[in-house]
Order: sequence, then C-alpha cells, then structure tokens
Amino acid sequence: MSTPAPQDRQVPEDRKDSMADSAATPPAATDAVAAKRGPSVATRERRQGSINPSGETPYLVVEDLAVKFPTADGLVSAVNGLSYSVPLGRTLAIVGESGSGKSVSSMAVMGLHDRKRTRITGSIRLGGDEMIGLSENDLMKIRGDAVSMVFQDPQSSLHPLYTIGNQLVEGYRVHHKVSKDAAKKRALEMLDLVGIPNPQRRFGQYPHEFSGGMRQRAMIAMSLINDPKLVIADEPTTALDVTVQAQILDLLNNLQKEFGSAIVLITHDLGVVAEMADDVLVMYAGRCVEYGTAEDVLANPRMPYTWGLLESIPTVSAANERLRPITGLPPSLLNLPSGCSFRPRCPYVDRVKGELCSTELPELLPVDGAGAHVSRCHLHDKASIYEAEVAPRLG
Repeated sequence: MSTPAPQDRQVPEDRKDSMADSAATPPAATDAVAAKRGPSVATRERRQGSINPSGETPYLVVEDLAVKFPTADGLVSAVNGLSYSVPLGRTLAIVGESGSGKSVSSMAVMGLHDRKRTRITGSIRLGGDEMIGLSENDLMKIRGDAVSMVFQDPQSSLHPLYTIGNQLVEGYRVHHKVSKDAAKKRALEMLDLVGIPNPQRRFGQYPHEFSGGMRQRAMIAMSLINDPKLVIADEPTTALDVTVQAQILDLLNNLQKEFGSAIVLITHDLGVVAEMADDVLVMYAGRCVEYGTAEDVLANPRMPYTWGLLESIPTVSAANERLRPITGLPPSLLNLPSGCSFRPRCPYVDRVKGELCSTELPELLPVDGAGAHVSRCHLHDKASIYEAEVAPRLG
C-alpha cells in the first residue's frame, strides 16, 4: 500500500467565528441516521485489510494494530488486528461496551502507553509518517500539535494547581517559539472560540472554579490550540447533562468545520454516533466486528452485537416495553473464547450449522459481497434476520 502524502497545513485567518453563539444552543432533534450522507464515492478499495468507507485520502491509517499487556496472570489482549482510516474533515465513531479496546487503541495512536509494560505491533501512520517506533522526544513534538486528545474526565486531566490560562499558554508555547503575551492572546482567542464567557476573567481561574461543561470546553480549547489535523475525543460528553452534551457536540461539529480536522470519537452512546459520525467502527473484545459509513452501520447493521447495541437504546415509541439488554458479560481479555468472541452471548449462534462459531474466528468481510461496509459474523442470512426480527423491534 502506498502511504498517503502529508498535507500542507492551512491556518484560517479569521478564527473568531460566531461559534460561541451556536455552541450555546442545543442542536434541533433530527432524523440523524437519515441525515448522515457521506460524499459520493466513485471507487471504494480495500487497503491491505483496512477499509476506507469514504474513499477519500486518509490522514490517519491504522493497520493490523495489536496492543497487549503482560501481567502476572497472563497476557491481556486489549486490541487485536484493528484496522481503520480517517480522512481530514470526517468523523469516525468507535463504539462498543467498556473494555472493548476503544480507548486503548486511541492511546496507542497518541503514543501514551508505557513502552516497558506494553507490546504494540502493527502500523499507525499519521499523514504518511509511521508513529510506532518513534522516540519519546519525537512523539512529544507530534502530540498536541499534529494530533491531540480530549480526555474523558477533564477534572482529572487538567492540573488542579495551575490556572486554565497557564495550561493553555504552556500547551501553545511547547510547539511555538512565541512570547508569553502572544501565547496568552492565542489562549484567550481559543477560550472565546469554544464559547467560554468572559475569557479574560476565566483565564486566571483554576479548574475547580469551572463547571463540568466549561471544563470540557477548556479541554477542547487546549486540544485545538495548535490546530491539530487529528482530534481524538474520548467520551467527551460523559457525566454531562443532556443540554450540555448537545452543546459540546455542536461545538465539536463547528470547530471541525473551522479547522478541517479529522475526528475520532470514542463513545458507547449510539445517539451521539447518529448525530456526529460520518463513519462507524464497532469493537468487541479488542476486535472490529462491523465497520462502514454511519448510514450503512446504523440503518443496515449486519452483526448481532451491533443489533444488541441498537436494541438496548430506549425509544419514546416503546415507553411501556422493557429494554432488551445484551445478555451476559464481555469476555475476559486474558482468555478470549475460541472462535467468535461474541458466541457465548449471541442469541443467533444456533442458526449457524455445526461448530463453526466455536472453532473459527469469522473474517471481516464486505456486506453483500461488495462495498466498504464490512462485518464479522458466520450467519449466512444476516439481512433477512435483521429485516424480519430485529428491525421491527427497533421501531
């Protein structure tokens, strides 16, 4: 596979859009699944086992990534053979239950794992440059500049003894040889851009003086202060009320339009996925089990685990019906089940003849034999099962 060429960075001259006003208003309720329409694609190709749903030149390419942690009890296989790509200007949502490998894989992209306690194999290319194997000094030049991360809990991610302004200034000056005054001007600009009122006063305050939503906005400002081309958002709306969640998602959408960044959104909330994502990757037990455009995955899912995630979402039309949770627990990453990892919890395992589900890991194959929508399942009649049994339950 030919590596994508790095793209020149274009910094917008006018950063002070009217985004703060739009970010303060929750987005209107829409039929998000129907609204998500990817760009027309003339050709869709498989790239050495990695699917590219959009057909556009990817900025981030992850291929056959494996992340393992040696422990006293054995080897924890947190990520196994994961491949995906993200072009600039698009949002990839990585979804799955806790422990499925979402955050571990993204921390590998950031180079944040302890090398002495982690075994990482495969390839991670950012703008055509290989990340795996880089020295810590080289990674520090990339982190916060070309790629940044919005962590799940801003309260624990922000330093409690430094003001928000000082942390923003430090993050900017690490990658730019500018004066403190110039860095402060940039920090105030970013606080204003993410919709924090009275940036001059907030600049000198500490994280504990911010509300949860404002801390998350400050984290987003910090992640975007150097105009990164890739932003990884790890559960950015966790522990926020519904109104603030909507504001944060709207803010990320607007900032993506402003900076043209690629976004990897880690979440377990399929409502957020429908609102935000262009492409969706479903993970289970460290592996990709379904991958494609948001329209394909949410409207025509072809993997029983994805069906379970969709069925576990409460709907207004089913107000008097019980939720349908996925039975059982995720498998231990120390000792994954043989064959399909989802087999012990799958309600359709008896639809597959013989012992195939227990003896052979399903390949990640194109749905209906072609296209960029792929799933990992031994069922031969997935489409008919979904239309006849699953879709009616989704309402």
